[in-house]
Amino acid sequence: MHYRNGREAKNGDKVIQMQMDGPVIQSVGVLYDATHGNDYCNGNIAPTQQQPTAACLCDCLHVDDLAAILAEKGLDKRPKGK
Repeated sequence: MHYRNGREAKNGDKVIQMQMDGPVIQSVGVLYDATHGNDYCNGNIAPTQQQPTAACLCDCLHVDDLAAILAEKGLDKRPKGK
């Protein structure tokens, strides 16, 4: 079981799920009920603020990986006030 960027997926991971064809986030939550051997429509995402969503792991990223990307781009810090 692996996310879109190749990272191994584990139940209990905090994840975001993006649209199939773009960077639009569809859901955010905790991965559960995923079973080994399948990266498509495998498991569920327990919502933090919305209804449960079926997880296509190939459309997901681990939140730590997203945070690293944001830091690389300098988007991990709030801009200075004016």
